[in-house]
Amino acid sequence: MPKKTYRYILFYKPYGVLSQFSKDTPSQKTLQDYISVPDVYPVGRLDCDSEGLLLLTNHGQLQHRLCHPSFGHPRTYLVQVERIPDTTALSNLEQGVLIKNYRTKPAKVKLLSQEPLLPPRIPPIRFRKNVPTAWLEMTLNEGKNRQVRRMTASVGFPTLRLVRIQIADLNLGDLQVGEWRDLIASEVKLLQKFAF
Repeated sequence: MPKKTYRYILFYKPYGVLSQFSKDTPSQKTLQDYISVPDVYPVGRLDCDSEGLLLLTNHGQLQHRLCHPSFGHPRTYLVQVERIPDTTALSNLEQGVLIKNYRTKPAKVKLLSQEPLLPPRIPPIRFRKNVPTAWLEMTLNEGKNRQVRRMTASVGFPTLRLVRIQIADLNLGDLQVGEWRDLIASEVKLLQKFAF
């Protein structure tokens, strides 16, 4: 029996795309509209209204280990929030906040001094002339459903835009929105250290 060839794919998921291949409605964009590789599946999810790095593979054991809560690995996001968080809000996010009877694990949170260089979102976020926005860089070691959005909302600064830029040692690099590429051998090795 031939040895199975594993594929590991990085994809820059656009806003408004579901992290699945099946279509619920003909007009809804899914991974099927961008990736024509058979039998690969996303490792974790990015919500429809989130953008950025998505990892896909046909390596079931690695997928399971990376998704299982007991094998935490860092995920880094750029987060545009409504208004400018104060030191108390930032400290609360770092220490962990209570969301629906669950306290989030400690996170790394940094208020960015300037807007990051990102491609424009289509459609753009709603703009309110009298409400300033700020950008945070947040690194979490867990991935609960809509966690970043719930965390920033819980400290009073709702998320307007969310872009995942890194998973463990993998980052967006030169990928453009809607593009994907296979991991190179050295990246696969880095990834496997988190899973085996």
